[in-house]
Amino acid sequence: MSADTIQRYSTQERLNHWVVAICFILLAASGLALFHPAFFFLNNLLGGGTWARILHPFIGVVMFVSFLGLMARLRADNRITAADRQWMRQYRDVLANREDRLPEVGRFNGGQKYLFWLMAALLLLLLVSGVLVWQPWFAPYFPVWAVRLAAVVHAVSAFLLIAGLIVHIYAALWVKGSVRAMTRGTVSAPWVQKHHPAWLRQIKGGNK
Repeated sequence: MSADTIQRYSTQERLNHWVVAICFILLAASGLALFHPAFFFLNNLLGGGTWARILHPFIGVVMFVSFLGLMARLRADNRITAADRQWMRQYRDVLANREDRLPEVGRFNGGQKYLFWLMAALLLLLLVSGVLVWQPWFAPYFPVWAVRLAAVVHAVSAFLLIAGLIVHIYAALWVKGSVRAMTRGTVSAPWVQKHHPAWLRQIKGGNK
């Protein structure tokens, strides 16, 4: 690694991220297929309708556990501060790329942090509601009204998660250099200076 290159994500963090990403793609596809007949063709990703119905909840558990691993590694850097709340209030400057007007950003900006915790909450809702509707293992042990309510919560949570991850992907493409951080693990020092100056000072101070 050169002096002009900074490690943004470790190999373990990137592996964790891509396991979650792959699980999300499979879950979104099979979930949409189970939700509406118009998306039934997406079941082919998991070998057809029967296999999609069987594998969907197991992949969901794998995704939740993998996200817990990611959370354990990144939660300290995702603590929300007053600067993050101010960053969010200045969303017009964010959208206009007026970064010089924004509070200095650490390893993650306010938007990334709020999305991180939103994902954590939605995944917990998906896990709990998914267990309640999981046939034939758990659903028979709960009253019908609870299973029906869980089905609604599951669908709404999944919709919000898909929307949030679309925003996440768009933001990664919008900020040039972000995708490389999760594929190679490194970014350039000028990139960090521009987008995460407080984190750069932290690294230089030996407090990473």
